[in-house]
Amino acid sequence: MTHSPETAEALRAAAPYDLLETVRDLLAASHGAVLVDLFLADYGLTALNPLEAADRETAPAGDPPHAVPIHHGPHGRSFGSQEPYAHTDRSGGPVDHYLPVTVRGERLGVLTVRLPADRSTHEAVDALVRTADILGHAILVAERDTDLYRRARRTSRLTLAAEMQWHLLPARACSGEEYAIGAQLEPAYTIHGDNYDWTADRDELTLSVTNGMGDGVQASLLTHLAVNALRNARRAGIPLADQAALADQALYEQHRGAAHVSTLLMRFELSTGRTQIVDAGSPQLWRRRQRSVERIEVDAQLPLGMFEETHYVAQELQVLPGDRLLVVSDGVFDATSPRGDLYGERALARAIHATSLLPAANVPRAVLRALAEFREADAIDDALVLCLDWFGRPNAPGDEAGQAAPQD
Repeated sequence: MTHSPETAEALRAAAPYDLLETVRDLLAASHGAVLVDLFLADYGLTALNPLEAADRETAPAGDPPHAVPIHHGPHGRSFGSQEPYAHTDRSGGPVDHYLPVTVRGERLGVLTVRLPADRSTHEAVDALVRTADILGHAILVAERDTDLYRRARRTSRLTLAAEMQWHLLPARACSGEEYAIGAQLEPAYTIHGDNYDWTADRDELTLSVTNGMGDGVQASLLTHLAVNALRNARRAGIPLADQAALADQALYEQHRGAAHVSTLLMRFELSTGRTQIVDAGSPQLWRRRQRSVERIEVDAQLPLGMFEETHYVAQELQVLPGDRLLVVSDGVFDATSPRGDLYGERALARAIHATSLLPAANVPRAVLRALAEFREADAIDDALVLCLDWFGRPNAPGDEAGQAAPQD
């Protein structure tokens, strides 16, 4: 049986592009595995692409694995449920195991392993689950040194602006004891200026959603400047409103008011759910609390970069365990149907209700699918959805009203 320390050590020693071959060798030796493949979720979250389709050196002869739908079949079942799944025919032949490859809530893909029937035991499945977990962490480290895994995630070529935006993003999902986050951008392969960011430490979680004006590379460059200015200010440990002010100054100094970035900043105190918000532009904030869905009205302030030395004020909101917050860009709530109907707040509220039972990581893609059905076409303008499920800590204080209020 494969032991986790041995697997971790072997993957640390492997070349960045040889992780799958290393896992194959380990599982063949320890469990008699006759087939091991890795499928990675594409940028649009529509397909699971085989790694070997992107690896010209190790692609097997004969019939190579092919991309599979992300929401159907045994691969999709494991990816969607985030649970191992086993499949065999009735002849008592080998057993195919499908194992989610996930790192701190970020769903990377699915590892598939074919074992002889007599080797497919509960203990073996436990070992395969641990292997998939270690492989996920190894992939994130290896991506610093190889393009192989990023190449496998695309079903078509990314535009330059989209390449820049995906490189800037932290992940598509993240989870901690107090929260779970999921986010998605559309159109995934041609996005311009929409972006999101997050970071957490022992005491706080900070989120931002930004939208640089314009199209193509120009919008992406603008967003890059804004996000990195916010990160620079945040890492200096200054208050949330001052982070917005410093980013505003950086953008104004560069563009003198000719270009601006819409931004929503939020900082959560993990022990209490006390939240600070700075609304500097167009993203909307929604909340589902129990069976109620409503838009949270926050005082609108100037987008970043419009004027010199803009003063920003943080407001306060109390989130409670069980709350779900969604941030949506104007590409969602301002979308129109072919008949000219506005998507608007009623349709968005219905979409939030319809996704109530889904985990946070699945919500953004589901909302964007509902938007695509309304449009009767894929997204043309950028559309961003970020979902935060708040679990809180035991005995955390809360305000049942939960309304945004200015901070002194």
